[in-house]
Amino acid sequence: MRLALRDEIQRAVGFDAYAWMLTDPETEVGCAPLADVPCLPELPRLIRLKYLTTVNRWTGLDPPVARLRAATGDRPERSLVWRELLADYGVGDVASVVFRDRFGCWAFLDLWRTDPDARFTDAEARFLAAITGSITGALRRCQARTFALPASGPDRAGPVVLVLSPELEVRVQTAETDEYLRALVPPEADRPPIPSGAYNVAAQLLAVETGVDDHRPSARVHLSGGVWLTLRAARIGAAGPTEEQDVAVTIESTSPAERMALFVRAFGLSARESELLGHLAGGSDTRHIAQQMFLSEHTVQDHLKSIFAKTAAGSRRALVARAVGG
Repeated sequence: MRLALRDEIQRAVGFDAYAWMLTDPETEVGCAPLADVPCLPELPRLIRLKYLTTVNRWTGLDPPVARLRAATGDRPERSLVWRELLADYGVGDVASVVFRDRFGCWAFLDLWRTDPDARFTDAEARFLAAITGSITGALRRCQARTFALPASGPDRAGPVVLVLSPELEVRVQTAETDEYLRALVPPEADRPPIPSGAYNVAAQLLAVETGVDDHRPSARVHLSGGVWLTLRAARIGAAGPTEEQDVAVTIESTSPAERMALFVRAFGLSARESELLGHLAGGSDTRHIAQQMFLSEHTVQDHLKSIFAKTAAGSRRALVARAVGG
């Protein structure tokens, strides 16, 4: 869907390069990239600078569209990522878009124009803003559809680990890490996989440490066949300054609680519906749920019907299995 939308957007708003990242709706950390940028060999640096840059950061965009030249008063050097990287590639302007609704942040998109004199216009910004709402809804619905698939995938006893340097260069990884990375972002031909998801959670850790953003350095990402993985980043090593310590990124199966929280957001369940689903997952029957929620059994049934309508689940058992995985 993103590829088709990218082509439609390019016909209306010309650009020379782009990066479109799905995000964990709660942590707002990138997890599934789609990009065509001229600085791919410098991807770890690009991602690190993107997360450390405060100008037009997707986590703070309101309204949902911003332009680098307009936001900086035609002084793009105020942006860390432009000053230290994009300027070297002749990027003239960047249009940044965030796809957010009341259930979370689902993606962000950067459009680059590589002509140093290029500018995104007011009309182009209005066009992007006008289509953001419908695209956001479509992205959320696509995430919701992954829960309708049967849960299957590689059986692993524990997390796999990738160790990155403070500059996000790969130092070492466990034997199974390569398999996971190839499944998350399939590489071309026989090239090694690019651990872009690991770069993103690690870069978020740096952002937290420097006070740029306070979201957790973790992200949940759909692998395949209804299987979700969680990536987390943390420093390792006790000696020396924190900023000089390596970063460990773990990749493991998303826990039932984390999966259900994502399920709730993806299907747009209300607070009451979310609470009811939690009771169902805990094995409670209608009478017990009514007592716990201080509702009548009739009202509990009404909420349950609403959940079934939103999720297209045919039974309580199927609903819980899709929500928690299994």
